[in-house]
Amino acid sequence: MTARRHFASDNNAGVHPAVWRAMQAAGEGHVRSYGHDELTRRVEARFREQFGPEAQAWMVFNGTAANVLGLESLTRPHHAIICAEGAHIAVDECGAPERFTGCKLITVRTPDGKLRPSDLPGLLASRGDEHRVQPSVVSISQATELGTVYTVAEVRALAAAAHDNGLALHMDGARIANAAAFLGVPLRDFTTDAGVDVLSFGGTKNGLLAAEAVVLLQGRSADDMPFIRKQGMQLASKMRFIAAQFLAYFEDDLWRRNAEHANQMARRLAEAVKGIPGVVVSRPVEANGVFARMPRERVPALQERASFYVWDAEASEVRWMTAWDTTEQDVDGFVVAIREVMT
Repeated sequence: MTARRHFASDNNAGVHPAVWRAMQAAGEGHVRSYGHDELTRRVEARFREQFGPEAQAWMVFNGTAANVLGLESLTRPHHAIICAEGAHIAVDECGAPERFTGCKLITVRTPDGKLRPSDLPGLLASRGDEHRVQPSVVSISQATELGTVYTVAEVRALAAAAHDNGLALHMDGARIANAAAFLGVPLRDFTTDAGVDVLSFGGTKNGLLAAEAVVLLQGRSADDMPFIRKQGMQLASKMRFIAAQFLAYFEDDLWRRNAEHANQMARRLAEAVKGIPGVVVSRPVEANGVFARMPRERVPALQERASFYVWDAEASEVRWMTAWDTTEQDVDGFVVAIREVMT
C-alpha cells in the first residue's frame, strides 16, 4: 500500500488526468465570464442528455452549496425538510441548510440510511398549524451515508408518497455515480423518471476538482436560480473551468468508469477482510464504502498504518472508503495491514 493512498474518504483522491487536461485546455484565450461561454452551454446540453430535455443544471463549487441552494429553491423559511438521521445535510454541513434556508430539519432514525414512504405520515399531522413548521421537502442521499443505494422502485415509491402529500423530493447525489454504477442503469432512471424534483449532482468525490451542480427536474421553474446561486456566493466568474471538468466527466462515460472502479475496489476489500478473525463487515457493500466492526483497542494501531474514520465509536464501527484511483495493490496492502494488526 503506497503512503499517498487513504481509505478515509474519496475526497482524499486526486483529480483525474483527463479532467486536468480539460481544465488546462479551457485556459486558452479570453471568453465571457459568469457562465456566458460556449463550454458552459455545452455542459448544460450534456446534463439534458443525461436527465432529460427539461433538466436545468446550475454549476457550483461544492456539495454543501449544491444541497443548500437546491433546498432553497424548494422552500421558504417556515418550512421543514425531512431527512434520515445520518444524512449529510443533518450531520456534516455545520448547520448550513438550517442557516441559509431558514428551515428546520426533521430527522428520521433508519437502520440503513434510507427513508421509506411509511416514514412520512406521522410527520405530517401538524400541517396547517401556524405554531409548527410545515414539512415541504423530503431529502434523500444516493448513495446513502451508510453505503446503501436506493433502488429505482424505492425512489419511485418515495417520490409518489412525497408528491401525494404535497412534498417535493430532493436527492443529495454526492455519490450518485457510485449508485448508478451499482444499479447498472442510466442516471435518469432513478432521478428524472423516478420523480426526483431537484438533484444535487456530485463530481468532486469521483475525480473532479470543486465541481458540483444543482439540477432542476420535472420542469421546475428556474426563474429564481440565478439569484439564489449569486446570493449563495456560488456564481463562478470563470465558470468555464467548472464546465470543462464536467465535459471531460461525461465524455466516454468517465463518470461511470471511475465509479465502477471505486465500487469494485470496495467489494475487493470487503471480500478480503471477511476471513480475518475479529473483523465483521457490518453493512451491505453497495457503493464504494466498507463498514466494519473490529476491536476498538486495535483501531489506533491500524490508523497508524492507514488513514480512515471511526464511524460509530460506541459500536467500534469503522468506515473504509475507496476511490476512482484506488488500486488493487492499495487494497491488498491495506488488507495485509489489517491482518497484521488483528493477529
